[in-house]
Amino acid sequence: MKKQYLFFLIAAGIIAFFSACTNETGYKTLIITGQNNHNWKASSPVLKQILDETGLFSSEIIITPEKGGDMKAFNPDFSKYKLVVIDYNGDSWSEKTNNAFVEYVKNGGGVVLYHAADNSFPLWKEYNEMSGLGGWGNRTQKDGPYVYYKNNQLVIDTSSGIGGTHGKRREFLVRTRVTDHPITRGLPEAWLHGTDELYSLLRGPAKNMQILATAFADSAAGGGTMRDEPMLMAITYGKGRIFHTTMGHADEGGGPSMHCAGFIITMQRGAEWAATGEVTQKVPWDFPSAAAVVLRPDFKEITLDEAFANIGNYDIAKSTKYLSCLQSHLRGLAGDEAGLLNMEKMMVKVLSDNKATAGSKKLLLRELSWMGSDYSVPAIKNLLSNTELKDEAEFALARIKK
Repeated sequence: MKKQYLFFLIAAGIIAFFSACTNETGYKTLIITGQNNHNWKASSPVLKQILDETGLFSSEIIITPEKGGDMKAFNPDFSKYKLVVIDYNGDSWSEKTNNAFVEYVKNGGGVVLYHAADNSFPLWKEYNEMSGLGGWGNRTQKDGPYVYYKNNQLVIDTSSGIGGTHGKRREFLVRTRVTDHPITRGLPEAWLHGTDELYSLLRGPAKNMQILATAFADSAAGGGTMRDEPMLMAITYGKGRIFHTTMGHADEGGGPSMHCAGFIITMQRGAEWAATGEVTQKVPWDFPSAAAVVLRPDFKEITLDEAFANIGNYDIAKSTKYLSCLQSHLRGLAGDEAGLLNMEKMMVKVLSDNKATAGSKKLLLRELSWMGSDYSVPAIKNLLSNTELKDEAEFALARIKK
């Protein structure tokens, strides 16, 4: 009896250990792909990288049978996952799989619908309720109204017409419509998105749906409606939460739409909300503004070490990203004397580097003029003999000595 009890304790400890390890790896996430009118071989690995990069998710990709294949063989156990990401637009799943997915969401499972996933399953009632709005697939007024903004007013439009269109790919301005939702809280009122398809004329049940952000579909690009079309949506279905983004048309390696920091960050935040109902991620310093698209070529936020490694040969005429990174960190250190001094020491190293450009030193002198201390004075004085830097050095010294 004692041996059995001891075995039980050991087994329980092992289970607890592995459970803890599993929790530390992040929310278990399933990305479904395999059929699409878009390049799913390019998009799904990028989605996995974007989500896993946060440290909140542990993603795996499942590939369905090819078009015309035996869909009965596709029968994932959704209950194993905290989040399911749909990167799929193809053959219908089996009734068994459909029912399992519906139960998963009803019972609180999180879902992300990505780009052409809202083209999928036009005849599947529950899926269309989960997506809120969809396009193509012979969708018409029978499938629900158009929902959009016109003159800053939400419009529910029951007029007849097709469901789904888009014009030429281009950059476009995204407007945040709901500022107090966990996904969009802290985002700018407007931000520029990288070259992408701007989905328009989406229609559907639109039940339990909030439109979080829109974009104006200008007719000059073709396929335009001259109204603000939904880009980001939050839907509830039973106990489940669905984040729906129409953005992210994929090229090889992701392309400008998936490299866009706005797409990446809203995807990460939307996924966390779908999985948990909350968003713990801070809005990073490089979230785009209305002035310019911000691209993350490797899908990662630039670190402070990277910024300092590159600031010495910085050309502000080509990019402001390294300066913006430094400024963001400096703002976050307000009142932290030790942190500011550490930053000052790193800036002084650049000022003392003979290989660093005059342009980069001018930028740092401007920052040191308001946050520098006696520590940086000797390095700044050494620049007074440089005719190109003399004015900025004198200005910085005058302010530091006040």
